[in-house]
Amino acid sequence: MRRIYALLLLCGLANMAFSQQFTISGTVKDSEGEPVPFVSVYLKNTTTGTSANVEGKYVLKLNAGEHIISFRAVGYKQQEQTISLDENKLLNITLAAESYTLDNVTIRANAEDPAYSIIRNAIKERKKHQQEINAFNCDVYIKGVQRLKGAPKKFFGRDIQKLLELDTNRRGIIYLSESQSKFNYRRPNDIREEMISSKVAGRNNAFSFNKASDLIIDFYDNYLLENKLSSRGFISPIADNALFYYRYKLLGESNENGEKVYKIQVIPRREHDPVFRGIIYIMDNSWRIYNTDVYLTKSAGINFIDTLNINQQFTKVEQSYMPTNINFQFTGNVLGFKIAGYFIGVYSNYDLNPKFPKNFFSGEILKITEMVNKKDSVYWKNNRPIPLTPDERLNYIKKDSIAKLKESKVYLDSLERENNKFGIGKLILRGYSINDRYHKEYVSFDPILTSVFYNTVEGFAIKYGVTFRKEFENRRYFSVRPEARYGFANQKLTGSLTANYYYNPLKRANIGLSFGNGIFDLNDLGSMTLLGNSLNSLLYERNFSKFYQKSFISINTTRELANGLQGYIGIDYARNKSLTNSTDFKFFDDKELEFSSNNPFSPATETPLFPIYNSLSTTASLTYTIGQRYITRPDGKFYTESKYPRITLLYKKGLDKILNSDVDYDFVKAEVFQDRISLGLWGYTSFLVGAGKFLNSDKMYFLDYKHFAGNISTIFPPNLRKFQFLDFYQFSTNKKYFEAHLEHNFSGFFTNKIPLLRKAKLEEFIGGGYLSTPDKRNYKEFYFGLQRLILKVGYGFAYDGSKKISQGFRISYGL
Repeated sequence: MRRIYALLLLCGLANMAFSQQFTISGTVKDSEGEPVPFVSVYLKNTTTGTSANVEGKYVLKLNAGEHIISFRAVGYKQQEQTISLDENKLLNITLAAESYTLDNVTIRANAEDPAYSIIRNAIKERKKHQQEINAFNCDVYIKGVQRLKGAPKKFFGRDIQKLLELDTNRRGIIYLSESQSKFNYRRPNDIREEMISSKVAGRNNAFSFNKASDLIIDFYDNYLLENKLSSRGFISPIADNALFYYRYKLLGESNENGEKVYKIQVIPRREHDPVFRGIIYIMDNSWRIYNTDVYLTKSAGINFIDTLNINQQFTKVEQSYMPTNINFQFTGNVLGFKIAGYFIGVYSNYDLNPKFPKNFFSGEILKITEMVNKKDSVYWKNNRPIPLTPDERLNYIKKDSIAKLKESKVYLDSLERENNKFGIGKLILRGYSINDRYHKEYVSFDPILTSVFYNTVEGFAIKYGVTFRKEFENRRYFSVRPEARYGFANQKLTGSLTANYYYNPLKRANIGLSFGNGIFDLNDLGSMTLLGNSLNSLLYERNFSKFYQKSFISINTTRELANGLQGYIGIDYARNKSLTNSTDFKFFDDKELEFSSNNPFSPATETPLFPIYNSLSTTASLTYTIGQRYITRPDGKFYTESKYPRITLLYKKGLDKILNSDVDYDFVKAEVFQDRISLGLWGYTSFLVGAGKFLNSDKMYFLDYKHFAGNISTIFPPNLRKFQFLDFYQFSTNKKYFEAHLEHNFSGFFTNKIPLLRKAKLEEFIGGGYLSTPDKRNYKEFYFGLQRLILKVGYGFAYDGSKKISQGFRISYGL
């Protein structure tokens, strides 16, 4: 028995010795002694490894024993080192420049470059390589660093050095984050990622938004980065149609791990096509991608940054090659802010044959638990795969200590004393706030300037409100807003109170209550903004908006019932009253124009549109987004853009005789909406289609009709639902309707080919709308124009049946 115990003890000690881990660390330099950044450092024939940092320093933990370590970097010859580990060791490496030669390649004058034959084979095998991996999981470490290389002294009157905690030259790290995740994938598009740890400099309670799926750029796809850096995608160098957009040059060949690898330069055929520049490495016979070192520039149509470099390295896993090191480096200059940075992802420990349990994949693409950002400095010191640089280490220390200070009551009180100082100019122009960040309570007073308006019903008027907001843990909050409105011409004072409680961010659950009295637009979707109607009335003697008064109480609640399915229930009770004009004041009197009455159907006569009546109604709706994906964090659920439509079903009931209600109707509607359907280089399309019907309209008034989002002004906020030439009130119905909206953005497909327009990065769009009701059949409108970011300028035509009723320019602004 003693011998057995002794044997077990010896086995245990041997196992401990074998499993004991040691550290290999060092610096990778080139032959000139300069550090080589982001070198892949992996255990040979495995996906166990890491990356060097921007200064060439690396750290790798391995079990005791003999290992072969592989050092790879694009532009350098791969080097392997055999090392026996029985203690922590220092291993500095010098990498020689890559030696790709043309010794075995014959290039004749005027003949096609041999690169074209290689690329044709790669294109031929593209789909095969794209689809050969059915599923995998791996570990992912992502590090993101953004730096300011220069900035203006002040921006909107604020000191940039103090605001962003920069050095005296206004330089420094403005964002530093790290995360570790477990990433799972199954073809064709199932993703599930669970973040294990997260750290953001200066934000002790923040969660990194690093996602492994964001860094995996698959050059086997025809188009990449669609709707990210540009409204259209960029063409892969081995896309099906790549030969139309690229020229290729073979720079040489080399032997890597027993495989012949070709180094090929990719060159745009036309300067401003949405294509990459740089180098790709293709393996002989299999025609796989081995490395990429390509970049995008402004001439390719990217927005917000000037250049983006994408560097990928692939490692053999079983019979396939998987990305192990992915690096995005970028530079830019926005409004005088010179930025530079990188995001690097280290993908390791691949399993190409995972056994996923049933229902493992759902709409949840990233899960972040409450403990993710609670890991201390000891954890990160022991588990950080890429060493910090000295300035990154200092940035963590400095910003984390400042963040702790900013959480203290003493600091917050001193900050609030400064920020909460009252100023009459501040109140008039920007509004005034009283913030108590320590207790997470905020009071904001509306700006007086934007609260003043004019219309012919109220005359000059003011609509003023104060909002109180109390925040709780995990993004729960309560808000209450009292609001008063007074018209100096009609001498009416109205007021209301609105309260809202967002009580479950994970279920997007909210309950709201409002009551009081007020003056509202006859169209429940709104007509013009108060400012727009004021300008038209005072300057052009056009009072487009029409108003009524109601005393009301409203209760509603909304909650997610299942992934992508949002439910809503609301009950509204109101006493409604028609209003008439009280003034005809204007700045300029056009003798040929007169203000119309407040009744849109009798513009020359002030007749009540409806009698005083009570209405009690209830509304229920379901909105379902097909294929909805989301990120779950302790502080909420965050939806991502879906590739599929959103469907809404709604039922509204007017309740007769209950609480003296004077309405009796039943209304149903269905809508289908989808935004930004990608069409590759041709841009993207958005559409909305809706239909509805009053099943019963026994007792109802104009306010209860189905209204439409019209527009008759030249300048308006954008909204796909909004008709650009439709009257605000004339087409409302109490019967049935069908409406459709379609808009396509060509994303510069045509303007990119015109030299004078190319630099402006203008995007062409066309669109149209259609509406049919029993009383107004076949309203149609068509428009076209140019867009740049949030500004759109177009010209269009509108028809009532076959009769043209309007045409003109339209300008929209905003997101």
